[in-house]
Amino acid sequence: MNHSTDNELLVLIDQAVAGDKHSLEIVLGGIQDLVFNLSLRMLGTFSDAEDASQDILLKVMTHLSSFKKESRFSTWVFAIAVNHLKNYKKHMFAQYPLNFEYYGDDILHAKIEEVPDLTQDVEKAVLAQELKLSCTNVMLQCLDTESRCIFILGTMFQVDSRIAGDILGITPQAYRQRLSRVRKKMADFLREYCGEYGTGNCRCEKRVNYAIQNHRIHPSSLDFHNAVPKKVVLDVTAAMEEIDDISQEFSFCRTYESPERLKRFVEDFLNGAPFSVVENGQKG
Repeated sequence: MNHSTDNELLVLIDQAVAGDKHSLEIVLGGIQDLVFNLSLRMLGTFSDAEDASQDILLKVMTHLSSFKKESRFSTWVFAIAVNHLKNYKKHMFAQYPLNFEYYGDDILHAKIEEVPDLTQDVEKAVLAQELKLSCTNVMLQCLDTESRCIFILGTMFQVDSRIAGDILGITPQAYRQRLSRVRKKMADFLREYCGEYGTGNCRCEKRVNYAIQNHRIHPSSLDFHNAVPKKVVLDVTAAMEEIDDISQEFSFCRTYESPERLKRFVEDFLNGAPFSVVENGQKG
């Protein structure tokens, strides 16, 4: 984002705070994918990510007048989103937590050959791709909340350690050390078990029916397959940092289009009566 664009964004924010609905829609549209992708990685499922994203976007709307322009707007939004997601307890994996031991044991000992064909005439390669993307996303749930957040900030969004440290309330050095440790933990697990991103024996195509049986993927609802991967830029990196010497590229850390339901939520909210509450709250 260049300075001209920065200035244009600040003007839009001022106009939004003053009650201009169109400016607010543009501002929210610019952060929607960022918020959704952070929520998806932190919470594990599309439905939970959509719900949390709605909450976060509402927080941004109602607190927009408190943005003091002392940092980039994306950094301010990210701080709001991280704080919300770290304490978010309404998602599925808060009720059914995972760990690497359970995940690894399931890979090694699941009786996948005993499961019948459940593909419902959907091409198996498509289902295997859905499982691969879903699996690596859910794998992040094996990390504790803080470690998951550190991994996502540093590996997916490549946030500079000074900014990430400020967001998480730790020193840049502590952030870099913890990021290196959690990256090694993730890389070790992939190398041991995963045949897609490591040297393990697990292959998505062989586990498709088992995944369907256990409601990990659904042939009638291919969320990851239908969300076009894209590059979501978080403009908070001062420089690329050499955190560790791990060669694993974590190529599964791709980003996705926000679901249409989330886009409609923003549009419906701005076009409905509740917008007056936001507008009045900001002016007050």
